[in-house]
Amino acid sequence: MKYRRLGRTGLKVSSVSLGCMAFGRWIGKEASHRVLDTALDAGITLLDTADVYGTGMDNGNPLDHGQSEEIIGAWIKGKREKVVLATKVHGRVGLGPNDGGQSRYHIMEAVHKSLQRLQTDHIDLYQVHRFDPDTPLEETLRALDDLVRQGKVRYIGCSNFDAWQIAKAHGISGLRRLERFESVQPQYSILSREIEREPLPFCLSEEVGVIVYSPLGRGLLTGKYRRGEAPPEGTRGSAGEKRLQAPLEEERHFAIVEGLRPLASERGWSLAQLALSWVLSRPGVTSAILGASRPEHIIETTAHADEPLSAEELREIDRICGM
Repeated sequence: MKYRRLGRTGLKVSSVSLGCMAFGRWIGKEASHRVLDTALDAGITLLDTADVYGTGMDNGNPLDHGQSEEIIGAWIKGKREKVVLATKVHGRVGLGPNDGGQSRYHIMEAVHKSLQRLQTDHIDLYQVHRFDPDTPLEETLRALDDLVRQGKVRYIGCSNFDAWQIAKAHGISGLRRLERFESVQPQYSILSREIEREPLPFCLSEEVGVIVYSPLGRGLLTGKYRRGEAPPEGTRGSAGEKRLQAPLEEERHFAIVEGLRPLASERGWSLAQLALSWVLSRPGVTSAILGASRPEHIIETTAHADEPLSAEELREIDRICGM
């Protein structure tokens, strides 16, 4: 596993991160701990979670949250100094009017509870989960700056922000001498390349770390989903994962996947290995978040993660994507 600097900071993170959204939601504590052990053994040091990750994401009850953080907290004892721990704040975690968003009120309440669940005294990377139009950015940034000064948080980042939103936040941080967002977490894969228009060039220019999620196209780039066939049993598609339904209905996605198969075969790789290597070959990408519910998923998918694709292969993938 290779390690890359997070944006302009001196913090080094693994090129592949472990996404922990499945913990306590689709897999239990013991299975989650096996995944965590395998990831650490493979050299994956960046763990990504959020306070909302839990069963409430499926049943719609905001009180059912925090299971992922709790599972990580039970595992992390004796290993804290070996990992870079990232979590997020924003989502609704209660029934009250202030139990969500990025007000100072909610951030201070949320970080306290995340620290308790994670059983640690600090969070390495604390990220706002999405843009909050109901809270002034300065209020959010001042609260996050206070957490860094208090030692509860080491670095701050954002997730699902547009380039202009990061730029606005950086402007406020620079003017008010506050901590700035050092990373952003967008979706990025061969099937989803929207960030190439503005966010990725912006982050390259301003030295912002880019930690991408869904590098395997929510599972489509594993090749397990086939055009005109029902999703295989045991997959997120068969479980009715809402965010997977729209991608499964796009004919273009299946055409791209079929076009990629010969390219993967030429290298003797799986489609997932090719997809992950492609993301990590892109300029500006710091780390790719790999979600896994079984240890073998990590071992197989990361086998060639740090082997860059050639310029010719990158051009061929662009052609297959119609770019």
